[in-house]
Amino acid sequence: MKYLVVSDIHGSLPRLEKVLHFFEAENYDMLLILGDILNYGPRNGLPEGINAPGIVERLNAMAHKVVAVRGNCDSEVDQMLLEFPCMADYAMLVVGTKRIFLTHGHKYNEQKRTPQGIDVIMYGHTHLWQLEQISDGLVVCNTGSITFPKGGNLPTFATIEEDLTINIRDLDGNILKNFSI
Repeated sequence: MKYLVVSDIHGSLPRLEKVLHFFEAENYDMLLILGDILNYGPRNGLPEGINAPGIVERLNAMAHKVVAVRGNCDSEVDQMLLEFPCMADYAMLVVGTKRIFLTHGHKYNEQKRTPQGIDVIMYGHTHLWQLEQISDGLVVCNTGSITFPKGGNLPTFATIEEDLTINIRDLDGNILKNFSI
């Protein structure tokens, strides 16, 4: 299976549409959302094309292909609108023999992790993309943000390919960095 991983949409329908166009054009199987779906957050400005109802409509149409976890800007009201679960603090994805821990990043990250024995931690929250193997062998993948990238970065998302390569991509799908797990 092929997975597209996105975080920190923050209500921007045009940015989500770019990602979903890539998802559909490249025949990805599942969309993994690492939180902050609808709400732009009080520390951010208004995103381009803010349209929570449009995002709800678009994602609900593909709810059977979505796995999502809760971000610090997601609420129970959001869950009432979305037709897929999005209130868990984390999810575990097992691909072959690899255990990939999916979370938003505000509760769990490479410093504060659980459970033990994971191979990869994927999160967002900081809006700074990262893809590296740290000293204890854990692969850390921060998808960045498609709406509010920080640190001079481009808007980014990640993919997990069938050969277990993780890619950080810009909104046009160009690979900025990859790592095979």
